[in-house]
Amino acid sequence: MALFTGTQQAYYNGGNLGNYQFISFADLKNNFLVSYVGEDKVISKIKIPDVNFHIQRGIAELSYDTLRSHKSQEIDVPPSLQMKLPHDYVNYVQISWCDDAGVERIIYPARKTSNPKALLQDDDYNYIFDSDSNLTTAQDSETWKKFKQKSTHTTVENVSGPDVDATLAEGRRYGITPEHAQFNGLFFIDNDRGYIHFSSGIHGKTVTLKYISDSLGTEDEIKVHKFAEEAVYKHVAHAILSTKANVPEYVIARFKKEKRAAIRQAKLRLSNLKIEELNLIMKNKSKIIKH
Repeated sequence: MALFTGTQQAYYNGGNLGNYQFISFADLKNNFLVSYVGEDKVISKIKIPDVNFHIQRGIAELSYDTLRSHKSQEIDVPPSLQMKLPHDYVNYVQISWCDDAGVERIIYPARKTSNPKALLQDDDYNYIFDSDSNLTTAQDSETWKKFKQKSTHTTVENVSGPDVDATLAEGRRYGITPEHAQFNGLFFIDNDRGYIHFSSGIHGKTVTLKYISDSLGTEDEIKVHKFAEEAVYKHVAHAILSTKANVPEYVIARFKKEKRAAIRQAKLRLSNLKIEELNLIMKNKSKIIKH
């Protein structure tokens, strides 16, 4: 039976362009049950919820460093200078803003500031409690308010004045660290509240967030590239065998070795290396650098 269903006209006029390179969660489960579960097979019997759990865990683990799980979002930064983290956000890859030429300008993290939990105090500096005897907190901390009001991204030559970002001015012109020798702006991430905070110079700019997803956000997102299909099967088989009782240790060790080999092969396949492109890049070695 062919894997491609439907007509070519429906494919090219529909909204699933490029979807053939992926395999769905349902197909992964059915293929695993056919290949690995049954009499005279490695796994004699297994519950369907167990298979579902291990497939999801396998996809999540492979998404971090093997699968193409990078996603992106683009927004216009509002006056609040905040961007909400996506629903399937795990970690960021790059944050940048787009200039008039369509070039992405990388925004660098501000490592020496944050948005801490601000406790409310009375005039005598005593903590204020609510009716349930719990500490009361402010919505925004004074640290974030001052960073939002005063932080600007200026050039290195202009490092004086009250509105200059403190991390940029640290060390003045001499002793400045390379990550601060730029004027694209700054950001920091408040993971507890789920926001990205930007410096004041980013207001009104179009910001792009490239981030890592665990590929488990929605049902439609649970799919795997066919280059990594075998890696998922080996991961699930090893996970099931290693948690079952009375399984010989040499069988577990065998599937652990096969899982590592399948993941390594998937990484090589998904790296998408092209000889012609590598050749062009390596030609830069012959350039003469003038001092």
